[in-house]
Amino acid sequence: MQRQAICWQREGMRVVLVPTMGALHAGHMSLVRRARGIASKNGIVVVSIYVNPLQFDDSADFRKYPRTLAADKRACKGDGVDVVFAPTNLYETDSSAFVDESALVKNFEGRYRPGHFSGVMTVVAKLFNLVQPSHAVFGEKDFQQAVVLQRMVRDLNIPVKINVAPTVREADGLALSSRNVRLKGNFRQQAAVLWQAICAARAAGNTKADQLKRRLKRLIEKHPDVSVDYVEFVEAVSLQPVKRVTKGVRLLLAVNVGGVRLIDNAKL
Repeated sequence: MQRQAICWQREGMRVVLVPTMGALHAGHMSLVRRARGIASKNGIVVVSIYVNPLQFDDSADFRKYPRTLAADKRACKGDGVDVVFAPTNLYETDSSAFVDESALVKNFEGRYRPGHFSGVMTVVAKLFNLVQPSHAVFGEKDFQQAVVLQRMVRDLNIPVKINVAPTVREADGLALSSRNVRLKGNFRQQAAVLWQAICAARAAGNTKADQLKRRLKRLIEKHPDVSVDYVEFVEAVSLQPVKRVTKGVRLLLAVNVGGVRLIDNAKL
């Protein structure tokens, strides 16, 4: 992969990377279309597919993660992807060098999934070194991840522009996620409360953050199989919590629905 990427660089070709863990859905394919637009018809779009063990704090969750490589490759072929990079392993058995960050990962996903963002940054840094892209496309659904990766390329002077594409949603507002296939029966209906909470926050207008957090938590947990990990309002670049909810603030949500953990976010 790296040898090919160096050849593309020598030829002056624009390379755009879409990093994924597979189990591709319409949300992923929207990232591919964004990448194709950035690359233009003469550029190269690379989709990486790798279920990264470093970003899972729960080995059972890692084992359960859906793996659908054959279907993923068919989807990529039909949507104009030039290369699917699907390594079986990206780490040496005695790997001891990793990427970390100290300001943006203390809360939210970083708190509930210790080591998660170090795993994400390490694998993305490796992919950047292997694919040598000028641009990479990530989804807005994983908002904290996008902010952390933007900080990584800034602080480490990595010559890759991070493009963040809008979240794709189902008809009832649930953000598309590879984990959604694990929502069985009534759990799937209850998961729509994430979007209901976003709509309620947008309708609330200028208000105290603590009051609105309590209100949204009550709304979400009216559903018997849904529990809240966090509801937080933050400044979009620093991820620092705010005291008042005003226009431009970012809402971050994480819930468990029947044992399936889902995250979402929205600009208010």
